[in-house]
Amino acid sequence: MDGHLPRLLDESGYGEPGFAASYDRFRPRPPQALLELLPSLLETDLKLVVDLGSGTGLSTRVWAASADEVIGIEPNDAMRGFAEAAPTPENVRYLNASSYETGMWDASADLVTAAQSLQWMDPQRVFPEVGRILRRGGVFCAYNYVGFQTPLWEPEAAFEAAWERKNELRRERGLERSDARTQPSRELLAASGVFRHTRQLALHSVEEGDGERLIGFALSEGSMRTLLAAGTTEEEVGLDRLREVAATITGPIPWWIVYEVWVGLK
Repeated sequence: MDGHLPRLLDESGYGEPGFAASYDRFRPRPPQALLELLPSLLETDLKLVVDLGSGTGLSTRVWAASADEVIGIEPNDAMRGFAEAAPTPENVRYLNASSYETGMWDASADLVTAAQSLQWMDPQRVFPEVGRILRRGGVFCAYNYVGFQTPLWEPEAAFEAAWERKNELRRERGLERSDARTQPSRELLAASGVFRHTRQLALHSVEEGDGERLIGFALSEGSMRTLLAAGTTEEEVGLDRLREVAATITGPIPWWIVYEVWVGLK
């Protein structure tokens, strides 16, 4: 790796003690609809899945029952270490590599995924690597969660208020990333020249969450953790209000989690 990726990892807060466990516990899981959809889009058999920016393995180990082999690519030692220590099917493993130089064989992967991670990557470097390791007829899929809804109104309102305030404070205090993120889009995939067809989709999943998860979810974002570590108080960012709302949630309730999905066929 060059100096660019280690710098981003240092800025992310993902390597801080305890962060990986919180991330793995509170973050959303890949939607079941996606696990059903993507294999049907392949023009190959699903033998190998490669998950770029695999983190704690949330988006990696879910493919164990569908593919012969699943490989997570994760350069962050703390996140990858958590993934390797977690209960893991025998056909799942993790590599200390970057999404720009995965170390995979040419035309070896049937499905390449990037869950909540493509915006961390340089398109001019990651798409040539995706194109190199994908088989003809293989599929690339990037997906991000973009919102959630519960049967209540207050959790989302307090969560959104804290997020807007967090972003405002990060801008004011010069804590934004040292480079601009390129947001995923269908146009981004099409411009890469790697794919014959591209699509942009919307999916949702349903999970359960309680007050503890609401707070844990907020604190499982590196941008929130690094803002607090820089001296911002919970009151300044609105986490005190979020904790008040969380205290009124007495048990698990449904969370409808919305995803944006970008798919390309090589």
